[in-house]
Amino acid sequence: MAVQEILAGLPWWVKWIAIPALVLLVFGGVITSVLTFVVGLLFKVLLFVALVAGLIYAVRKFGTPSKSDRDW
Repeated sequence: MAVQEILAGLPWWVKWIAIPALVLLVFGGVITSVLTFVVGLLFKVLLFVALVAGLIYAVRKFGTPSKSDRDW
């Protein structure tokens, strides 16, 4: 028996309200944990990229002098 056959005889509010509410109730903690992990990882990746970009900028601006500065 397929899931579509089981759901075919149920009222619309069971399919669209009760079942999603039960999914959130049962798996809400897992969903929240996964989303928190993904958002935290994305933040750390963006922070890493920003720090590397800042380091490259600082080295190019204040680091080794250019060839024209070494000649004199």
